[in-house]
Amino acid sequence: MAIHPIEYRYGNPEMKDLWSEDYRFRCLFRVEAALSRAEEELGLIPAGAADDISRAAAKASPDRAKEIEDEIGHDMMAVVHALAEACEWAGEWVHLGATSNDILDTATGLQIKASLEVLEEKVKRVLGVLLKRAEVHKGLVCAGRTHGQIGVPTTYGLRFAVWASEMARHLERLAQMKPRAAVGKMSGAVGTQAAFGADGMKIQERVMEILDLFEVDVSNQVVQRDRHAEMICWMGLVASTLEKICVEIRTLQRSEIAEVSEVFGKRQVGSSTMPHKRNPIKSEQVCGLARIVRAQMEPAFANIPLWDERDLTNSSCERILFPEAFVFTDHILALTARILEDMSIDFENVERNLHLLSGLNMAESVMVELAKRGVGRQKAHEIMRGASMRAVEEGQTLASVLAEEDAVAVHLSPEEIDRLLDPHHYIGTAVEQVDRLLLKLSPLLD
Repeated sequence: MAIHPIEYRYGNPEMKDLWSEDYRFRCLFRVEAALSRAEEELGLIPAGAADDISRAAAKASPDRAKEIEDEIGHDMMAVVHALAEACEWAGEWVHLGATSNDILDTATGLQIKASLEVLEEKVKRVLGVLLKRAEVHKGLVCAGRTHGQIGVPTTYGLRFAVWASEMARHLERLAQMKPRAAVGKMSGAVGTQAAFGADGMKIQERVMEILDLFEVDVSNQVVQRDRHAEMICWMGLVASTLEKICVEIRTLQRSEIAEVSEVFGKRQVGSSTMPHKRNPIKSEQVCGLARIVRAQMEPAFANIPLWDERDLTNSSCERILFPEAFVFTDHILALTARILEDMSIDFENVERNLHLLSGLNMAESVMVELAKRGVGRQKAHEIMRGASMRAVEEGQTLASVLAEEDAVAVHLSPEEIDRLLDPHHYIGTAVEQVDRLLLKLSPLLD
């Protein structure tokens, strides 16, 4: 019976497969095979043993390993016995010199490496959609907002560009973090490599070469968990950016704003009782699951201070921590990409909201021009503050109030005031900033 929503509601098959029980066992068998290969090359086990163990690793049964674990109560030794049973003659050479976490942590490194490669492509997909949207809408002037209130104009292109720049930083962070997270080790008990003899460092290096993993510099009995905590932090950052995007989409889909909307299927139902509803449920799902991803940071940090050379408090925790973090991060990346790809923009409502305050949101434009014409910035600010308050109190447009202000009329003609109050003429370098970002970030998608 399925219990966890990952099993029946959330997650993409590609990522879920990487954290499935079967894939985990395959990684464990693969690491054992790589260890035997390195040991044979260095003369620690008989010639031909590595081939026998490698063949066994390809056919060893995860189910048999679970049966053995039920008998002996040790998950890693169950893997060793299951692999040894599948060998023709070299079973006694399986796991020579290794400690459990040599195999467990290195197998986790394989899972992490494959998972980060999947996430990298998903981050690039979101980045690509945002850059395309930024280019298409770089000249679409809209109301900027601060504190939930309409401010001076911005453009949708700049809004998308801000998000794209953030996603690009996540790619940069990923490239820096990957060599620290996708690692393996062969340290033996407590980290001295004593059971491997003088060839311990060579064995570790060769195993990681075979597995195409990064090698730890030093370790005790476990890979140090600061590496994993950094990785989880990275996923928390990605999730927070996705939530940031989707919070804005939800805001802009509010009935009284209605500038953007998620795609809504022909037979889609918005509410069980209010038939008219078109709720931003996909964006809301991203925001909700982002909280779960960020919640993984606390246990990831708690796993860093283990007792002495190791304890087992991290083990049970990580069986939940890693799959949830990766599956949910992958899920909301894919979902956000689809939201952005299918999202529609209501251009009429964008223009309506741009003029919703009858010119009040353009007070800065007039203030700056007055300052340039010798009024002085502070005095100009007070003139425009007073005019704005009067417009609100009297229900007038800002243009009509300014026409009656002698302190303004002496410097600006009615035609100049009209131009200064036109939001389409007050977007500064918004378009140029988008163009510059496109030149910088587009190569990341090649």
